[in-house]
Amino acid sequence: MNSIMENIDDKELSLVQREIEEALKNNNLTTAAGKIQDYLKEINNVELNIAVTGETGSGKSTFVNAFRGMKDNDDGAAPTGVVETTMDANAYPHPKYPNMQVWDLPGIGTATFKPEECLQKVEFDRFDFFIIVSSERFRANDISLAKEIQKMKKKFYFVRSKIDNDIRAEGRKEKFDKAKTLETIRQYCIKGLEDQGLGSPKVFLISGFDLGLYDFPDLEETMEIELPDHKRHVLLLSIPNITLKINKRKKEAFKTNMWRLAILSGTVAAIPLPGLSIAVDVSILVFEIQRYYHAFGLDDESLQSLANRMNVSVKELKAVLKSPLNQKKINKDVIVKLLQSAALTAVTMAEFLLSSVPAFGSIAAAGISFSTTYYMLRKCLNELADDGHNVLMTALMANE
Repeated sequence: MNSIMENIDDKELSLVQREIEEALKNNNLTTAAGKIQDYLKEINNVELNIAVTGETGSGKSTFVNAFRGMKDNDDGAAPTGVVETTMDANAYPHPKYPNMQVWDLPGIGTATFKPEECLQKVEFDRFDFFIIVSSERFRANDISLAKEIQKMKKKFYFVRSKIDNDIRAEGRKEKFDKAKTLETIRQYCIKGLEDQGLGSPKVFLISGFDLGLYDFPDLEETMEIELPDHKRHVLLLSIPNITLKINKRKKEAFKTNMWRLAILSGTVAAIPLPGLSIAVDVSILVFEIQRYYHAFGLDDESLQSLANRMNVSVKELKAVLKSPLNQKKINKDVIVKLLQSAALTAVTMAEFLLSSVPAFGSIAAAGISFSTTYYMLRKCLNELADDGHNVLMTALMANE
């Protein structure tokens, strides 16, 4: 991909943001909108490549599928099996966010894949980080690969998979303590890695069949923190909306670009709307609100997946959806009606924006179009994030 975002770092990204703010301070709305357009285009083209590897039978392919919100039998899923099914490094794009790809690497220690040859075979530099999966203790091959990754100054994380099997087996014993069992497994893995010369290893206990359990939320948050700023948004968009913390962080991530989208929609390719004293590019708004809808797991496919995982009916989940956007297909006509409603409160909204939006005092030239668009985006984001929260709460309470 011939995109400057492939090689851009956070300092360069900050420079672009400062150029936008400088143009706004100089009341040069056209220049600011042009830079925002370029900025958002590049941000949306950012790729995230995650490598998943481990010994044969460790559950790595199931993890590849779960990370993308898929089951093992879904179309486009990575093949799984008790023998090595992965003979090459295969990229599996996220079904809704193709810029995020999870790579299923051949099993460590097989005839086709040895730790010392790993980096040359899989074009190491393409990956943002590695996840090393084991269903038991981490072995010499796992540790050899981790040390090679360390030498190249890349991030890696250890995932102890199939934890649900361990909990099921231990649960048959008298005086079973789930928390104690999990901590025992974690410390056993950490000690084994430390004994092999890996200092302060990060080990996450995961069930590939239910990412909402155990340590997956902690793994996701750790990856998010350790990624460069311009790649965090890709991870948050694509990660399944399976916990309340993830739901909240997704909302915060969307909020950061809201004022930029409002400026862009009201400036570049803006078209006057009948019956309103505003001009906007409705297609930008349709695209963004559709992203809200899918990111919070409100589409039928995501609701069905959650229902299956949590043993609750889709009907129960849909019963707590409050936003009218859940009753309609999000298209141009729906967005125009929302803008018409938002225009009634735009004057009041302008007062709010003066105190809450960066550089709003300098973009007054955008006038009612900006205020209306920003208000509408904010309202839709709040409603859909709340629905995502309510759906998760309903599923969790059904399993208490």
